[in-house]
Amino acid sequence: MTECVTLITGASAGIGAEFARVFAVKGHRVALVARRADRLTSLADEIAAGGGAAPIVIPCDLEQPDAGDRIAAALAAEGVEVEYVVNNAGYGLFGQAIELDRAEQLGIIAVNIRAMTDLSLRFSDQLIRHSGGILNVGSIAGFLPGPGMAVYYASKAYVLSFTEGLRGELGPRGVRVTALCPGPVPSEFQTRAGFEPGFDSAILNVSASDVAKAGYRGLMANKRAVLPGLGIKLVPFLLRLFPRGFILAAVSLFQLRKR
Repeated sequence: MTECVTLITGASAGIGAEFARVFAVKGHRVALVARRADRLTSLADEIAAGGGAAPIVIPCDLEQPDAGDRIAAALAAEGVEVEYVVNNAGYGLFGQAIELDRAEQLGIIAVNIRAMTDLSLRFSDQLIRHSGGILNVGSIAGFLPGPGMAVYYASKAYVLSFTEGLRGELGPRGVRVTALCPGPVPSEFQTRAGFEPGFDSAILNVSASDVAKAGYRGLMANKRAVLPGLGIKLVPFLLRLFPRGFILAAVSLFQLRKR
């Protein structure tokens, strides 16, 4: 019988590393993907030392067009198939879209959209065969317009829409498909994006560990979407009460305060 693994991207830090720990504790063998090989190796050693199955370490930059091929080749070399895909990798940049580096913004699309889509589809036959699942990490940003982080917000809107569409297609074939939409999470994301956590982080944040645990529970319960934390759960409801133009103006004003 072919051994199965849970593929986790962006596993070198933050929510991704916590996903690795959660899945490992629950008895899954994990395959860890990220750019930083040293961090992946350290995490893999931690998991193995704790009694978990030895993780597969796949150093890979998801921004590169051949990332999916490299990941698939690494898994094939190990003789394993994918039971769960956790598309966690993603990043954003803070600032006016017309002023930020265009290549870096296209990199956001490559990681947040192209790689996520590729890995969701690439292993779908294996997910169906093993009645597994896909957990795509979106954001509460996916519900909002995003002046100040326009490409990032738009990428997360894609994640939410794509995940729901894929759920409609794969659900009848026995595959769980869930979107995880957290709010601000203390991690390296803010540093890379180029801003300091503000008031929203103070009142809405949930720890990376709690987000990962909520995502795992939601996937196993086959929930359509998971919004960790009470404050975040209120956002989609509140958005129904105001015109889209008002929301756009409010987000614009809020983002300007971060500059």
